[in-house]
Amino acid sequence: MIIEQSGLNGMTSDLAHLDESAEKLGFVRWQWEYNRATYDLKLEDRSNGDEYFLRISTRAVEGKLESPDAILSIESVYIGKATFPHGLDYESPIPEPILNTAKQRLNELKTLLS
Repeated sequence: MIIEQSGLNGMTSDLAHLDESAEKLGFVRWQWEYNRATYDLKLEDRSNGDEYFLRISTRAVEGKLESPDAILSIESVYIGKATFPHGLDYESPIPEPILNTAKQRLNELKTLLS
């Protein structure tokens, strides 16, 4: 599921500040290469043990990711249900409590990056 109204799409930040801000909220920079990176936040549905990941996709618009001064632009925000062994299902419905937590974290990140 793409989260259209996150308020983050198009925001820019240097890599060091984005890493620090995202880490404060529990996000981890997982996939990355020289000009793009994703930040993931694991959310667990305690009622049934299902796991969901809130994923923020970024792209370097100045510099490369090996430099803390690289400028990244947030391109999109997704949430999906974890599937075995290593996938995300973006089509499954997201429980309301999980979606509310995701939106709260996105608002907190937006505040930290503003």
